[in-house]
Amino acid sequence: MSKLFGYILSPIFYILFGLCLCVFHPIQWLCYKLFGYKAHKVSVDILNFFLTYCQLFLFNSISFKNEYDLPTDRPIIFAANHQSMYDIPSLIWFLRRYSAKFISKIELTKGIPSISINLRLGGGANINRKDNKQAISEIIKLGRRMKEQNWSTVIFPEGTRAKDGKLKTFQFGGIATLLKVVPNALIVPVAIENSWKIVRFGMFPLATGNALKWTVLKPIEPGVKPANEITLEIENEIRKVLDQPMAQPATL
Repeated sequence: MSKLFGYILSPIFYILFGLCLCVFHPIQWLCYKLFGYKAHKVSVDILNFFLTYCQLFLFNSISFKNEYDLPTDRPIIFAANHQSMYDIPSLIWFLRRYSAKFISKIELTKGIPSISINLRLGGGANINRKDNKQAISEIIKLGRRMKEQNWSTVIFPEGTRAKDGKLKTFQFGGIATLLKVVPNALIVPVAIENSWKIVRFGMFPLATGNALKWTVLKPIEPGVKPANEITLEIENEIRKVLDQPMAQPATL
């Protein structure tokens, strides 16, 4: 039934999703040019509210849970699992008060309404995966902006989407690089559930009737453990939520 309804509802979803991107593209540009970064950020937040709740037209429910009083006066590294591109609008919207930035592929900075202009103007890191030196340099620059502006960053330590929902091994390089620049950043795991199911039939039809969940887990203070141990702890906390087997420390 999910697939059958998907054939009917996916065109409606894509039209609304695409319309949001096209409408907010010039709005973002005008906000930035006329009023600066803060106005641009508000326009991006509103855009991602609409992109998030477009899921209702697929009868997908939206749930965000955060039981922790996270600070707004220090940088935060949000570390999440990654299941589909639909993870990102919701993270931007729900974490908006923390000015969360992203580490994105540089290819995305061109040709996509709203998304490309936000990546160019929003202050995140746009990396070339084929150029390790450039990627590290961009992440370091992002870390400096975090430090100066009390911004936060969302990082996907898996490195790529888990298209079947099964968590991939987390890599600690990105977290380690950021912590070298922003050693006081609070580490906050975020577990994402069921967004992979939206695209389990591919781009068309999209699946309907899924319970999409974003859950903020217990924050981790930096400085006590090395980055690889912190990353393993993040991975295992997310595995508990997803009810998947625990990962074991790497052996030499």
